[in-house]
Amino acid sequence: MSAPPWEEINHTADWALRVRGDDLTALFENAARGMVSLLGDAPASAITIQQTITLQAPDLETLLVDWLTELLYLIDEGNTLDVIRVVRVEGLMLEAEVRGGPVTEPFRKEIKAVTYHMLAIQKTDAGYETVIVFDV
Repeated sequence: MSAPPWEEINHTADWALRVRGDDLTALFENAARGMVSLLGDAPASAITIQQTITLQAPDLETLLVDWLTELLYLIDEGNTLDVIRVVRVEGLMLEAEVRGGPVTEPFRKEIKAVTYHMLAIQKTDAGYETVIVFDV
């Protein structure tokens, strides 16, 4: 893939990312990493979270929103995520592993929610692509 895995794009009131991946696993992983990068760099003071996340949803867009919302929950609890690895996306099921811990300093920015605005996962010649809008 020659294009960057994610890039911030202009949105009038919120934040938005264009995310790409060679396959769905990469797309979901890149979406998570892109979201965390928007928050700013906040290293963990210690690794206290090692969690496997398994989700199912009625469609891929809901699966993506649920996945990112699950990560936002961990972040809202005062954690940062040092390792985000999507193991697989099969059908409408995701399995991932995350690792992190309490932040040593606050994030520069805050995301309130992941939205469905403009959200459509598209198959492209290079893999998959979507735009994700975050409510700030």
